[in-house]
Amino acid sequence: MVTDTIADYLTRVRNASRAGHRVVEIPASNVKKEITKILFDQGYILSYKFEEDKVQGTIKIALKYDRATKEPVIRKIQRVSKPGLRKYTGSATLPRVLNGLGIAIVSTSHGVMTSKQAKRENVGGEVLCYVY
Repeated sequence: MVTDTIADYLTRVRNASRAGHRVVEIPASNVKKEITKILFDQGYILSYKFEEDKVQGTIKIALKYDRATKEPVIRKIQRVSKPGLRKYTGSATLPRVLNGLGIAIVSTSHGVMTSKQAKRENVGGEVLCYVY
């Protein structure tokens, strides 16, 4: 039984990219769908597809690799806020990942977004993960 579904999502993506897989399948939820959309918009994955089942549905993610070196585009994907220790931050103290080269995904009252978008909209929230 998985207690932290977002950590499971991030681990599946991390393991598939390190193993060189092209596609990874993940059980769907609304937060995972929003994180997937952000990863696609920021250029960390090639494409995604939401498949609806009777129960939960799945997310199929096509991973992206560098053409020259065959290295995964996602170098590191790290969970920040955990069920045992939640990490909340205000709009003034939103994190910058690798001096702006990476992204922090934040769950706010306006939805799931990157820390840059949250700073523009002047909202804080729970820091879910760092991606670079």
